[in-house]
Amino acid sequence: MAPEISIDTNILLVGCGNMGQALLGGWLARGVDRKRIRVVDLEAGAIGSAQSLNVFASTELSKVLEGFDVDLVVFAVKPQNLETLLPAYCELADGGAIFLSVAAGKLISFYEDILGKTVVFVRAMPNMPAAIHQGITALCPNSNVQSSQRKLVGDLMAAIGEIAWLEEEGLMDAVTAVSGSGPAYVFLLIEGLTEAGIEVGLEGELARQFAKATVAGAGAYAAQTEGDVAELRQQVTSPGGTTTAALEILMADDVFKSLLKQAVRAATDRGHKLA
Repeated sequence: MAPEISIDTNILLVGCGNMGQALLGGWLARGVDRKRIRVVDLEAGAIGSAQSLNVFASTELSKVLEGFDVDLVVFAVKPQNLETLLPAYCELADGGAIFLSVAAGKLISFYEDILGKTVVFVRAMPNMPAAIHQGITALCPNSNVQSSQRKLVGDLMAAIGEIAWLEEEGLMDAVTAVSGSGPAYVFLLIEGLTEAGIEVGLEGELARQFAKATVAGAGAYAAQTEGDVAELRQQVTSPGGTTTAALEILMADDVFKSLLKQAVRAATDRGHKLA
């Protein structure tokens, strides 16, 4: 069980959609005092979700800030909304608040241009499984982040899964290609296994059940096992057995890994262009 988070930090969560709700739920589950969290969102449904957890929430920033000294601002909004949203938070940046954003695709310089070069800022890239607190988040700080602030942000983001710090923002596109887009590759594998199971005689729902459970179980096993995953593959593979027959096709001319490498390269290149 993950350890509790002990902080004396007031958190302003901007946006309480899917990722915002995952963060909020993770913090509360890890023992963060709900009185230290406030939420602002323009959507009534998001406000209702936060209020159902007994967290103060409003569509109006001024109401959220009343009697609440913000130490950390967390942006969990769509990236296209940031340019119009950020100016309202410049005063908090000038006051020394830490800023953390999980919005995809925006460079640290984008935030610094609006909030100021002295802003204490961390860019985060969580992936889809973070919604069930089993994700991994890449964290990249700007030069103003101190070690204590880094620890605070790391502890809070660990509430939704593993964390990994990047010292070079240029690596974020590669991380996005592997981790951010990675769940889609895994879902495609589940689709393919399901269809293959149906072709060899399994009923559709049964094939889907086996495919999902096998991928989930193999991932969990790999996560809990030290060493190279190639060794795990070899443990499943008996000479002349059924797995060998399958892998001879998947590994012929390195076709399986080659396709994955091409896919990750394409995603990385697209990330460079979008940034």
